Amino acid sequence: MKFGIIKERKNPPDRRVVFSPDALVRLKQLYPDVTVKVESSDVRFYSDDAYRNLGIEVADDISDCTIFFGVKEVPIDYLIAKKSYFFFSHTIKKQPHNRQLLRALLEKNINFYDHETLVDTHNHRLIGFGKYAGIVGTYNAIRAFGIKFELFKLPKAATLSGKEALLAHLKRLVLPPLKFVVTGTGKVGSGVKEVLDAIKITEVSIDNYLTKNYTQPVYTQVDVLEYNKRKDGSVLDPNDFFHNPQEYVSDFERFTKVSDIYITAHFHANEAPKILTLAMLQANDCKIKVVADISCDVDGSIACTLKSSTIDEPFYGYLPSENKEVEVFHPAAIVVMAVDNLPCELPKDASEGFGAMFMQHVIPAFFNGDKDGVLQRAKMTEKGKLTPRFSYLQEYVDGK
Repeated sequence: MKFGIIKERKNPPDRRVVFSPDALVRLKQLYPDVTVKVESSDVRFYSDDAYRNLGIEVADDISDCTIFFGVKEVPIDYLIAKKSYFFFSHTIKKQPHNRQLLRALLEKNINFYDHETLVDTHNHRLIGFGKYAGIVGTYNAIRAFGIKFELFKLPKAATLSGKEALLAHLKRLVLPPLKFVVTGTGKVGSGVKEVLDAIKITEVSIDNYLTKNYTQPVYTQVDVLEYNKRKDGSVLDPNDFFHNPQEYVSDFERFTKVSDIYITAHFHANEAPKILTLAMLQANDCKIKVVADISCDVDGSIACTLKSSTIDEPFYGYLPSENKEVEVFHPAAIVVMAVDNLPCELPKDASEGFGAMFMQHVIPAFFNGDKDGVLQRAKMTEKGKLTPRFSYLQEYVDGK
């Protein structure tokens, strides 16, 4: 079995990698029969020599490998037919801009596994960069507030050495009594919570958050049935929401009336109701000053996310009264942070965390006959066809 670590070719450059040099050393110790080659790259966080110095082969041509691991979408011209690939394709929600990529995977008879489709028997994701998106997104939310109101200046996360340096900068701040509301309790939400807890922002119950005033910063973290409600007023369990999202409407307005900073850490299905609507943003009693949209679904669940932003230019102003982009310092502007590749700002931490999850949950499946079905569930394409689990994408592939 020959594993290949491919060079990231998407623009803007992504410095993350599935396996750090140390992770590949552990891989070879655990599975001595595996062969590993790393494609030479001047982009990734770890240099070619960092791999070579630990005895990992680095080459310009790794086409003799059978299974390739990357992070971002592989440009179509670089896909090798009849191989196996793992990367984020951004196709499972029928994203129009990547239709051609999925078509190419089928035409080239590639066995394709999306990192997002690596799930357990309960359909819970096994790996991802979500935690690091949450960490950087929270840092950026606080940084945005400091810039908007000229209270403090934090350096860009991408200029720091890692998570600990990021937390050290935040811990030096003395924040006013802000209220943070966080939607989502998964991996992204865990990253948000890690930062807020680390800098001693107090978590409070929803009832207290909505009704009490505080003299120090506080936050509340809410799940789907706490920011959505059934149209008929009945109270059911989360399974009903996931099976019948069209029967729900947003109940988020009660948070917009008391929150200063909103951090999104949720997953939003296409059929689910919008969470933060234009009407909520235009209401006279909306107090939100910063929206850190880690989910970054343009024209999705968050009405003020008009576009994705970049690591170089992470913030833009949003004028609710006219539903348009304005300068951050416009007096009536809400600051929006909608960077769609936040973990890139912590490439070392993100790569190490991702590799550890991959080693624990996925790699064993290659050597134990996939006894838990991890690879079988994740495989999207095989022999030029969509697998049954992903047959719902056929119309998307056909352009319908």
